[in-house]
Amino acid sequence: MLSVCMIMVRHLSSSAVFAEAIRLLREWGVRVDIWFPRETMVNLCDVKIDHDLYVLKLKCELALGIAGTLFAEGANILNPYPVVRMMRNKMIANKVLKDAGIPVPDAYVAQNPTMLAPLLDDGPLVVKPYMGSMGHGIHVVWDADALDDISTHGELVFAQRYRKPEGRDHKIYVIGGQVFGVKRVWPSKTYEEKMGEPFSITPEVHEIALQCGRAFGVELYGLDILWSDGKPYVVDISSFPGFKGVPDASLRIADYIYTVGQRVLRGEPALPECKYNPCGISGKKPVEKKIPDAALEEGVVML
Repeated sequence: MLSVCMIMVRHLSSSAVFAEAIRLLREWGVRVDIWFPRETMVNLCDVKIDHDLYVLKLKCELALGIAGTLFAEGANILNPYPVVRMMRNKMIANKVLKDAGIPVPDAYVAQNPTMLAPLLDDGPLVVKPYMGSMGHGIHVVWDADALDDISTHGELVFAQRYRKPEGRDHKIYVIGGQVFGVKRVWPSKTYEEKMGEPFSITPEVHEIALQCGRAFGVELYGLDILWSDGKPYVVDISSFPGFKGVPDASLRIADYIYTVGQRVLRGEPALPECKYNPCGISGKKPVEKKIPDAALEEGVVML
């Protein structure tokens, strides 16, 4: 019998999408246990592999630490711990996508938001926490005074060159190679707004979506695309999003988890052989790039 452990927060276990996915897996004979790490102290001596597959839905530091511990022991994790960690870090994610030839806005990182002020001479910026998620802490900055009001709690700040969007936010979801698009207003407030409206995926966007997955070696993820001047740009990527608005999302998620679990039981890799490697797609040894001293002194690094 396939055994799966879902690492998540309690409210997601009762959400329409994930509650039904868990029900389906159990109906198909899968043993599904749910772990809510935020609700109890974790004794690291007790963290050991006792499931065929771990599904990492929660991505707080505690959950990532547990996933990293399990990964070090050789656990099969969906998505793999190193990839989830890299996708969560906007600096690294931007670099991986850019090196893969995926269209992304110019991006910068700084220790303090005020260091970004000189960049505003060339137009506005979108400023975000470098480890942020769910749209929290995003600011569109037009003038230097607004940078003083951004609190980062001592963390790095990530910025992208602002591109005027055409229409609503475009969420792209990928489940096992199937690509879905949902238009959504931002910020979404009502249930209807969060569900959004499906839209047809163009061949160009379809290829960009799959290219993002190949860059990280994953098959279950989401990305945000905006159109500006008729061109698509990937502005964010996430591992295991909520898949709101995807038709039959519960069935598709359950089927994918089941498929990955069966690979594990057969002794096959949990993900295809094109899994992410830190040297990039070519597998060549990375070339160390020296950051100019002037950039270090200035405090802003273009990614």
